[in-house]
Amino acid sequence: MADFTHFNQQGRAKMVDISEKKETERIAIARSSIVVTKEIYIKIVDQGIEKGDVLAVAQVAGIMAAKKTSDWIPMCHPLQLKGINISFDWNLSNNKYELIIEVFVKTKGSTGVEMEALTAASATALTVYDMCKAIDKGMVIGQTYLIEKKGGKSGDYTRKNKGE
Repeated sequence: MADFTHFNQQGRAKMVDISEKKETERIAIARSSIVVTKEIYIKIVDQGIEKGDVLAVAQVAGIMAAKKTSDWIPMCHPLQLKGINISFDWNLSNNKYELIIEVFVKTKGSTGVEMEALTAASATALTVYDMCKAIDKGMVIGQTYLIEKKGGKSGDYTRKNKGE
């Protein structure tokens, strides 16, 4: 069998041994979005959604998801995260109501936090959908992608086109 990192000699899945990797500071920034109706936008901004403060609940959900990423992604190592921040911004151009979700995750360890940032961004968008689906089920969760990562053997990465 070829030299795949996540398969053993029998061709079965394994978690890679990272015990020899150097511990370094690692960060990742990911982004996702969700397009909502004008009605939902107004209700989120005015905190008029019956289930409660949408952005507060979504933010906590994203933080929880980052902390539990290894429970969702089979070959992810459980990490002791040092910091997680989720911020929101509205893109209101062209009669569109798009909530932009940006997630920052940091640790000091032997493996990166890209999956934690991406999982948090996804869970945050899904939570906004869940909180608002009683009003409209036609919301669209947008692209989820890595913007930047720092630290580790593979080096730093910065996305060239941050809007795509």
